[in-house]
Amino acid sequence: MGLSAEAIDSLAGKGAARGLDLRPGLALVEQRLRESVASELPFVQEASRYLIEAGGKRFRPMLVLLGGALGGTAPDDDRLVAAGVIVELVHISTLYHDDVIDAADLRRGSAAAHVRWSNTVAILTGDFLLARASELSAGLGVETTRIMARTIAELCAGQIREVQASGMAAAHGAAPVEADRAHYLAVIAEKTASLIASSCRLGALLSGQPQDAQEALAAYGQRLGMAFQLADDVLDVAGEEAESGKLPGTDLKEGVRTLPVLLALEAEGAGSEFAALVADPTDANVAKAMGLLRLHPALDQARAAAHAEVAAAKAALDPFRVRPDAATAVEALDWLADYAVERLG
Repeated sequence: MGLSAEAIDSLAGKGAARGLDLRPGLALVEQRLRESVASELPFVQEASRYLIEAGGKRFRPMLVLLGGALGGTAPDDDRLVAAGVIVELVHISTLYHDDVIDAADLRRGSAAAHVRWSNTVAILTGDFLLARASELSAGLGVETTRIMARTIAELCAGQIREVQASGMAAAHGAAPVEADRAHYLAVIAEKTASLIASSCRLGALLSGQPQDAQEALAAYGQRLGMAFQLADDVLDVAGEEAESGKLPGTDLKEGVRTLPVLLALEAEGAGSEFAALVADPTDANVAKAMGLLRLHPALDQARAAAHAEVAAAKAALDPFRVRPDAATAVEALDWLADYAVERLG
């Protein structure tokens, strides 16, 4: 997720003069994250805290707190803090698993857990974090548990869906599917946006807001997640490594066809030079394809898609705009939506 630490710090204190300072709540999330993975087995605790202590923006817990603020609940409320810990544990668990799946060497500037130890340790650590998240969810009630179970299922479905279209389907014994635009949007809706939507939904639920408010906030989170991922897809082509968090062209080399690539393929056709380069992603071919893609109208079309998701996210907040007591939280959520695409220039 393309949020800078400076942006998070700015937003966490945004509106502090008007009583909406997220920093105390986020500090409690940080403390309880470490407490939640305490274990009588020192090695389990060490492995579980590895990525927690590597840092992170705590973007999803912040959305829980902002969602709760729309319902008039203080950001340091115990239930909101617990929900923030839950969504972050689920997010971190996916990082352990994803790094094994992607054979990634680094995570947050350090050796990935499977490199530091082994695939087995990384997978079991991710499972341990999911178990801790489930335990905390039970303490917040059946509906919280249901939301998180459904979200974890969506995260897994999105990963499987991506594998089926990555060119590695046969190696996994999975039926291959075509990597078209509809497929890729479904992948990012599940893999990225679902947990962001659930973070917003939990904030609304646990602050006692009615069902229509919960749905509106979840819709905001879903669109926000889509906007951030689409913007990251554009930056993977057009940006610098510092902007996207990875070397531009990484997705293309790994066989993941993001929206700019798919739009260009639609425009150029199966027999085009671009299609041939994408089909054989050697270093030289990826470099050449990236050069073509940076000049292609598909890049602006993908930017427009990200902007459309931002507009939809902000529209989902319209029911809250008539409430003066919600103005500060709405302003912060609007700021987040705008930030998603401001990175694109």
